Amino acid sequence: MKLSIVTTLYHSAPYLPEFYHRISTTAQSITDDFELVFVNDGSPDASLEITLGFYTNDPHVRIIDLSRNFGHHKAMMTGLAYATGDLVFLIDCDLEVAPEYLTEFYQHFTSSKVDVVFGVQQKRQDPLLDRMAGEMFYILFNWFSPVHLPPNLTTTRLMSRRYVSALVQHREREILIGGLWQLTGFSQLPIPIAKRPKGVSAYNLQRKLAIIIEGITSFSNRPLEFVFYFGCLIVVASGLAAFYLIIRWLFIGPYLDGWPSLMVSIWLLGGLTIFCIGVIGIYISKIFTEVKQRPYTIIRQIHEPETKR
Repeated sequence: MKLSIVTTLYHSAPYLPEFYHRISTTAQSITDDFELVFVNDGSPDASLEITLGFYTNDPHVRIIDLSRNFGHHKAMMTGLAYATGDLVFLIDCDLEVAPEYLTEFYQHFTSSKVDVVFGVQQKRQDPLLDRMAGEMFYILFNWFSPVHLPPNLTTTRLMSRRYVSALVQHREREILIGGLWQLTGFSQLPIPIAKRPKGVSAYNLQRKLAIIIEGITSFSNRPLEFVFYFGCLIVVASGLAAFYLIIRWLFIGPYLDGWPSLMVSIWLLGGLTIFCIGVIGIYISKIFTEVKQRPYTIIRQIHEPETKR
């Protein structure tokens, strides 16, 4: 198998016929030896039925049907684990990124000594709040994490077999796939691409905030270090305040604390304490999730040609 094309399905029915036609035509312009791997991530619409129609008439099609919705990143990792090509092209099927980019990626891949060619969005066309949330994510992630994440990274990427084999060795139960892409290493070439907005994003503000927290705590222990240093800072500040009050009492007289300043101090320190405990709790919850060693996806059925079994 020369080329594998991997995509995931979730509310994808409106895009699948056009995507299938365009990506098949593009793949055939490169090689006849290719496979289309569709991972059904528990899609509640007719996505599975549509791809089963492709499978019936096209021996290039393979379908990995998950038992329920496990999430976009886990579904992608499952598809990559079952891809068999020497080259693996990962792309979303919602047509935000044109499937024809496969040709350009392949040209860059063959002309450069790299293991990965990946797309970086030239200009985000999302609403202002979405753009601000995206910029905040990359700033915070790159500040906290030793793994640098290129801004405006897209799912679309062409990868070598050795890179994919190394990537799927990561077995975290809580996955931020962008971080794993960079953590895996190898030589990677960014390519600017255009991305067409499809309307309302499936990632609302709450989900984006969860991704920020997930990304930072999955790839860095710096928040725990900051909690320690912040505690040290409070101890030093408290010691200096106590020393000042003793000196004042010895040379000037007792100082009557005001009620507002007392309450502000109590609420401030109480809030900071709860915040620090919450940070520690997030890391403990990750340990709890990882030590159970549950599979991050469960496959209901694999539809593939007899020659693949």
